Amino acid sequence: MMRDREALAQEFVVSSGWGDAVRKVVAGDASNRRYDRLTRPDGTTTILMDAPVDKGEDVRPFVNIAKHLRDIGLSAPNILTQDPKNGFLLLEDLGDDLFARVLTTDPAKEIELYTAATDVLVHLHASPRPTLAPYDTQTMTQMAALAYDWYLFGAAGQKHDAKRDLFADAFSSLLEPLSQAKQVLIQRDFHAENLLWLPDREGVSRVGLLDFQDAMSGHPAYDLVSILQDARRDVPAQIEAHMIDHYTSATSFDDATFHSAYAMLGVQRNLRILGVFARLCMLNGKSHYVDLIPRVWDHILTSLRSPALAPVADMILHDLPAPTPSILTELKSKCATVPRPS
Repeated sequence: MMRDREALAQEFVVSSGWGDAVRKVVAGDASNRRYDRLTRPDGTTTILMDAPVDKGEDVRPFVNIAKHLRDIGLSAPNILTQDPKNGFLLLEDLGDDLFARVLTTDPAKEIELYTAATDVLVHLHASPRPTLAPYDTQTMTQMAALAYDWYLFGAAGQKHDAKRDLFADAFSSLLEPLSQAKQVLIQRDFHAENLLWLPDREGVSRVGLLDFQDAMSGHPAYDLVSILQDARRDVPAQIEAHMIDHYTSATSFDDATFHSAYAMLGVQRNLRILGVFARLCMLNGKSHYVDLIPRVWDHILTSLRSPALAPVADMILHDLPAPTPSILTELKSKCATVPRPS
């Protein structure tokens, strides 16, 4: 299968006029997608997205969302050539200056970069929204319950369906009022390893956007949580507070209402990530995601301090064990031990 996939990729590259290019892997991610940079002898480049259809990938949502984002003035990559049937795209190469890399070498740029990213959200949320599947109460609750399905299962060694169901009932009641807010396009993976710094461009176009193919319609606080409560890097608390204030000042949100929604979505998103990271280890054999769990847990603890989470805080802290070194070791010991569903 690997040889067949490689042959398909090479055929697509050649038919797109890039047969003389050298290919080099840029990145893979938590999904089955892979990205290669193609470099021609004259130095021009493009990015090959390889998204295997037989593994459940579909490039069409990426193409559609990219067009929408570009149409409203944001810097999603231009689609140069596409083969949706086989799962290949050639994309505009936006470079290698991911926010995470820029901030590693120049931490003094934090305010500038996070302000630019927040301004992207202000602009996006003020723009027309395409028709998208809703990230509604039921979906958010199911996603948050992944912490019970996978993290608690991995830590305790058994399923706790009764605890999961009690949590889901309580949490869905808490989330329901968020559906009354204006719904916007949420990218869902809006964070420092999916954003590129493009300082030669102007305004909101200085932020290159990646990994938005899972976009849905949801609450405006969601993507702000995504970038400010990052699973992969520490964002200083003062930066987080400043960007929340920056967003509410630029929009019509009531400050207290937005802070409550932000805390609820912080718990929702980070419970989901807790479950996904445990699943990536136990099901997919990607043990390095376990190392990120303590930061995710800290985000949960921070959000649970909000009065808005009082109805579920004790339940979550009672049900889910803190990720102590022994718990993390237990999770890693189960790496790739759960059979894939047939």
